[in-house]
Amino acid sequence: MPFFAVAQQTEKPVPADTSRVKKTKAPAKEEENRNVMLNAASNTGPREVNIGLPSNVGGITILENDMPVVHFFWPELPTTSWRQSNSLGKVGLLKLGEVAITQGDLGYAVNSYARKGTAKTELLGSLSTNQFGWLKGDITLSGPLKNNWFYTAGVYENFDPSTYDMKFARYVDKTQIYRAGLTKLFNNNKGEVSLFYKYSSSASLTNYSVFRYQEGGVAQELSNFRIGRDSYFLNSGTIRFKDILTGEYMDKNLGSDATSSTHTIDLVGNYALNDSWKLNFNARYHATKATLFYAIPLGTVSQSSADNFTYSDGSRYTGDVQSVMGMYSPNVPTHTLMSRVEIVKKTDKHNWRIGLTESYYNVNKFTSNRSFYYQEVAANPAQLYRSGATDGSNTDDAGFYNYNIAGEYHNGYENKVAAFFSDDWTVSDKLTVTYGLNLKYNKVKGDYYEQQRSPGIVLGDLQTTNFDKNYFNKAFDINAVYKITPKFGLLAEAMYTEQSGRLENYSGALDPMVRVSKSPYGSFGIYLNSDKFSLVSAVNYLTRDNVQTRLNLVNPTNSSQAQAATVYYGIRTIGWTTDIVTSPFKNFDLHYLITLQDPVYRNYTFSAFGNDYNYNGKSVLEISKVLMEIDPSYTMNKWRFWASLRSYSQQFANLTNVLYFKSRWETFAGAAFALNKHYDFGLTVVNPLNQRGAKGTISGAELITDPSPYYNSILTGSYIRPFTIEATVNFKF
Repeated sequence: MPFFAVAQQTEKPVPADTSRVKKTKAPAKEEENRNVMLNAASNTGPREVNIGLPSNVGGITILENDMPVVHFFWPELPTTSWRQSNSLGKVGLLKLGEVAITQGDLGYAVNSYARKGTAKTELLGSLSTNQFGWLKGDITLSGPLKNNWFYTAGVYENFDPSTYDMKFARYVDKTQIYRAGLTKLFNNNKGEVSLFYKYSSSASLTNYSVFRYQEGGVAQELSNFRIGRDSYFLNSGTIRFKDILTGEYMDKNLGSDATSSTHTIDLVGNYALNDSWKLNFNARYHATKATLFYAIPLGTVSQSSADNFTYSDGSRYTGDVQSVMGMYSPNVPTHTLMSRVEIVKKTDKHNWRIGLTESYYNVNKFTSNRSFYYQEVAANPAQLYRSGATDGSNTDDAGFYNYNIAGEYHNGYENKVAAFFSDDWTVSDKLTVTYGLNLKYNKVKGDYYEQQRSPGIVLGDLQTTNFDKNYFNKAFDINAVYKITPKFGLLAEAMYTEQSGRLENYSGALDPMVRVSKSPYGSFGIYLNSDKFSLVSAVNYLTRDNVQTRLNLVNPTNSSQAQAATVYYGIRTIGWTTDIVTSPFKNFDLHYLITLQDPVYRNYTFSAFGNDYNYNGKSVLEISKVLMEIDPSYTMNKWRFWASLRSYSQQFANLTNVLYFKSRWETFAGAAFALNKHYDFGLTVVNPLNQRGAKGTISGAELITDPSPYYNSILTGSYIRPFTIEATVNFKF
């Protein structure tokens, strides 16, 4: 399974908030100074906020109306039914402690709330485009009805060709989201209730880049392939699969068979029980037909005519060859019922909160069909056929081989019931403490196939194995601020979370022997406030054990051989973060953030291709040890000018740490102009320095130990977006 990372739109960056550390009544529940709306890889969702862990271990959860957008991101990515839009009244970033208390999870969370009906009729809209033909329309209408009833309706349409041209489809991301809602205010003014409906249809593809890897972590462009500007998808876009349950062959096209659709109904409300007690309640029904469709490059090898590679017309091919894995999960039905109920009470010294959450999640026969094929190394590559090999890597008449090696299946349900408690306690004029606890019962029940995924396997002919697991997970957080002087003080936090098994753990062969993953976290630091300067500096320590992953491995001695391996491992990271917000002169603001960290693997051992591997002490993939963010902005009359610069030090690109990408900058800049109260205009430049290069992991290189054969070799990976200018007009009536 590939790692999950989400990305968000770029036209409305979150500005730095100089008041963050001045809210001393209690530690803030939201992280103020992070531009989560700016993503260098995509414009479809929020970027990851680094905590020293990979995104699939401690990434960002997306919440809407205080509930997760999806119960679990596999097989339904949150961005299939959630995008930053005018139909959302508020978007923020919840801190680690708040996520631990309310969700029992590790990581930050983007929290958003559906826009409710308004007392006066309002029309909010925006239109966006760029030089590559991106078109996005986003409009919301809200207003009053009668008898304290109000309405809202919204349409979001995104048609994004990205920065490269595919031969089989126009758009890389095609997403439509339609919303409608009704709000009723109670006659006694003690509360309100809202009913929201949302329908979404979304199809997104993930492109890769091919490049020549040079010593020093340099990704050098090929003469026939521009990083970020050329497509590395098979030029036909069509991949043949063998249904892992029925054995039927099916030809699926990346341009027309990658759509997921969802229906969501939310009930949201609050009611004042008396002068000091308040009830908040949320409920959701979410149904989806989720589709996952990927073409993942594995290894590249230089071939000769003796390897018998040909084009479809039979003509000989003797250049570089790319092996690719196709992965297809078609229209997986999932159903989710969620609820959250809490009562809050405020006093002079306390802000109490007691709540319950439940999430029932049913998956009806998730399958991930796999097939492998070859393509030439070029922009919009042609498919290649192979014969004469003795290792089982010959293609069939359609040009594919090794159907359903590493194929996946699971079926069943999860049910999570949790109770949580928190209190914001003003102990004295100098000391404030927030503390909380989450206790969660998690049941996982269903069936899976224990059989190894041999080439061409048909699971539907075999017997399933049932499983029924029960877990009890704990999470807590305590966060304190102590004011030594009115402008200077100490910060401290202790947090602990546990995560247990999921249905997804049973996708592979054999019993996964799920273990509870435990994550203790500690932080200690200082803060300093003045009229024009605020600083927070803290040292952090975080570990997580029993992280399960499934590796899609390539034999380092034969790139045509692939194997899946289930691995449990741990991670330890130590970091020091300093966050500064300053306004040195009128109309100018500057945010600066620097993080020094050292994340490493622990207990990372497994066997593959007859060999044992041990990666204990190796640096964690894709995580830089030095991070910087610089966010200046200047306001002048009706204009606002801003920039966002992020520096990432060297990142390791394979598990043995012998391959890496050199340090890089991700840069953004923009301007906004408020014409009048009805119109404003925005311009965002992504990658204004037009840096070229790759990032992420190097496909198919997980096991190699000697980097020298890879120098000047052709490899594949992900990349940052090339120079892009995005223009937006916003209107309000």
